[in-house]
Amino acid sequence: MSQASMITGETNQETRRSVVTREEWVEARRALLAREKAFTRERDALSAARRELPMVKVEKSYLFEEPNGKRSLAELFEGKRQLIVYHFMFDPSWDEGCKSCSFVADNFEGSLVHLSARDTSFAAISRAPFAKLEGFKKRMGWKFRWLSSSGTDFNYDYHVSFRPEDVAARAVEYNYEKKPFSGSEAPGLSVFLREGNDIFHTYSTYARGLDLLINTYNYLDLTPLGRQEQGLPYGMAWVRHHDKYDAP
Repeated sequence: MSQASMITGETNQETRRSVVTREEWVEARRALLAREKAFTRERDALSAARRELPMVKVEKSYLFEEPNGKRSLAELFEGKRQLIVYHFMFDPSWDEGCKSCSFVADNFEGSLVHLSARDTSFAAISRAPFAKLEGFKKRMGWKFRWLSSSGTDFNYDYHVSFRPEDVAARAVEYNYEKKPFSGSEAPGLSVFLREGNDIFHTYSTYARGLDLLINTYNYLDLTPLGRQEQGLPYGMAWVRHHDKYDAP
């Protein structure tokens, strides 16, 4: 490789990259392509293993609220066999939804018609009352189904909301381990399967397991500067609600 060149982006993040001939670049790209193909094959194998996970029958009844009334978990399937639930962080005391969950939610809309075509329904669920959800949803310009689980144990049962006593005891169960946690809410996604009148919980993922849902990250990961999160207090510190990026 020839001498390195310092490239400075508009974000003032510096990345040291070698400047080479086209032939050298193609050689390096082919080597990386071999790794990308191996990753794709491993991802396919991981997805197959995910589909083979055992499942748990949902025995508890939950009623969620939306503008048209109460809905059971079964009704959220809308006649489909599969249901994906995004656990959107919105504590009842908050005035707006979590900015990081909003970042994820900005990627929902275009997928819904395609999910429906594959026998899959989708809904976001939060603990905040539905009036707050509707107001924030209108502000963000979203159309996806968003229900309130207020008054139910749903968020607690799927380990995305935490009771004050568990937070105080530094024994919150999140991402399949008990740990200290400073807040009342965390993000996650759960998947359910309907077999006749029975509903089964097949999968849940949390924390970095949600990365694949964020198309902005997938695009940024292809660029020289990447996500540009080095040195930030936490990874998503730069994220804003999409109507706040121009704010001073």
